[in-house]
Amino acid sequence: MDNKFQSGFWRPLSLRQMHSIKKWNSANRLAHSLEGVVWNIIVTAWLMGWIGWLPSWVFNAVWAYPLCLVAMLLPQSYVYARTQAHSAGIVRCDWLHVLTQVPD
Repeated sequence: MDNKFQSGFWRPLSLRQMHSIKKWNSANRLAHSLEGVVWNIIVTAWLMGWIGWLPSWVFNAVWAYPLCLVAMLLPQSYVYARTQAHSAGIVRCDWLHVLTQVPD
């Protein structure tokens, strides 16, 4: 399968790609319900990271900086981990094809 996400590099995701994963999860809700729940948790944490960095900076909550950074990198890290696991044959990832169909 010719997939630019299966090269060994961590790549950023565009909002369109994140939305295409969400649409795939919504369309395949019955067959892959756990996958949809996991993606919703990841997107929620991602949004919390983006919203939380400014208040943590304003209130000088230094302990929250790494949490916000990890949350902001979570979708890309999840896709990278799933891509590597799919390439190694550990798990089957049925939504990888939607990432290459969406223009960056």
